[in-house]
Amino acid sequence: MVKRIQEVVTMAAAFICFGLLTSSRLVSAHCDTMDGPVVQDARKALETKDVTPVLKWIQVKDEKSIKLAFKKALAAQGKKQQQAAEMKFFESLVRVHRAGEGAPFTGLKPAGEVEPVIAEADKALAGGSPDDLVKMLNDTVNQGIQQRYEKVVETLKHKDESVLKGREYVEAYVEYTHYVERLQMDAEGHAAHHGENAHKRHTVQKRENGT
Repeated sequence: MVKRIQEVVTMAAAFICFGLLTSSRLVSAHCDTMDGPVVQDARKALETKDVTPVLKWIQVKDEKSIKLAFKKALAAQGKKQQQAAEMKFFESLVRVHRAGEGAPFTGLKPAGEVEPVIAEADKALAGGSPDDLVKMLNDTVNQGIQQRYEKVVETLKHKDESVLKGREYVEAYVEYTHYVERLQMDAEGHAAHHGENAHKRHTVQKRENGT
């Protein structure tokens, strides 16, 4: 049984890893941080005085407002309001990007405020291998399944002793089965609603561009 669980965990983690690396959920998870990919491209745009690098993050209908914010940030360079203008540009860009993804914007977060798994996912992309990411997910999923499995096994022994014990078993069983079901659904892509939003956005952009 333990060996079978490990096989399932390995396969699930691999699929989840693949999903992270190939969907826009990776970006949305930390696009509102100062060291996130959106702000990084915004800084690049200001350095080169070319807005092009940031346009991929937004929809066609939002280009006008972002270009205007970009021009204001450029005009403020070398002046005392430069930092404020750049921050306003960053905020406008991230707000519009997240709105296009159907995600809320609560302000830019400081650099470094990113979930460890997302940092590891970015590291995998930069390093050219997802091995460490797969191991990280493997360990987490393995622990999650093992803990819930053990709880079900323990409560199963006493489920018929009383109604209270029976309910403890049912609660543990439901949590166990729902957990593995969520893993399976994520692995198969059924829960990737954010990615679906990104696909819809891409379709709309193609229509607006006449392609």
